[in-house]
Amino acid sequence: MCTIFLSWQQHPQFDLIVAANRDEYYRRPTTPAHYWQDAPHVFAGRDDIGRGTWMGATTNRRFAALTNFRNLDAISDNAPSRGGLTSDFLNSTTSPQDYLANIQREDLNHNPYNLLVGDKDTLCYYSNMSKKIIHLEPGIYGLSNGYLDAPWPKVTEGKKEFIQALNMPSQDELLSILQNKAVAADNLLPKTGVPYGMEKALSALFIELAGYGTRCSTIIMRNKKETLFTEKSYSLETQVERLITETILTT
Repeated sequence: MCTIFLSWQQHPQFDLIVAANRDEYYRRPTTPAHYWQDAPHVFAGRDDIGRGTWMGATTNRRFAALTNFRNLDAISDNAPSRGGLTSDFLNSTTSPQDYLANIQREDLNHNPYNLLVGDKDTLCYYSNMSKKIIHLEPGIYGLSNGYLDAPWPKVTEGKKEFIQALNMPSQDELLSILQNKAVAADNLLPKTGVPYGMEKALSALFIELAGYGTRCSTIIMRNKKETLFTEKSYSLETQVERLITETILTT
C-alpha cells in the first residue's frame, strides 16, 4: 500500500474512515479481499508470495495497514516479508501499543516500512526508520512512502480532497479521489533517491507505469456495528477492473 488517507474519531457516524491505494508490480500474484480460510475473522487481500496483506479489517474492529518506506540504501533481498506485520496484528488480540512495542524490541530487519495498527479504542503508527511508536490522537492523517503526514504533494493535495469528502462521505467519492493521475510540479517533487522520471511518475496518486502501478483502491468506513469494506482492483495490462464490497459485521 503506497498512499493512505485516514480519519480517526472525526466523523459522527464512522470512527474510522480510510481511503488508500496499493501500488505494486503487476506480475506479483495477489488474491483480492476475502475472508481468510485460516483466519475467518479477517477480511483482507493477500499477497500470494509472502502470504501477508497490505491492509485488512476484522470482525472485532481491528485494522492494520502497511506502506513501504522509500529508502533504497536500506533494502535487503533477504529481508522477511513486511506483509506479515499486518496479518500478525489482525490475527492477534494484543493491544496496538504492545504489538508495536514487541516489533520495536525484536527489530527483525524488515525492509523499510510504515505500519498503522488499531482496535476499537486506539490507533498507533510505527516506522522502523524512526523506531518511534506514535499514539494517534483523533484527527485526519496522510501517509505515503515517507513518514506520516510528510508534505509530499500527493499527500497534502489528496488530504485536502479527503477532508472535503468527509462532510458526506461516500465510497464512490472517496474512490474518485484515489484515481487522480496528476503528477507534481518539478519543484515540489520529494527527493527519495530514485531517478527524476521515476520520482515524477510516482508523485501521482494513481500510478501507471510499465509493469508497475496502482493495483487496487480500498475504502473502509467503520462504526460500532459494522465495517464497510470496498476494494476496487485494476490491471493496466489487462484493463480488467474488479469491485468487491463487503459488510463486516462486528462480533
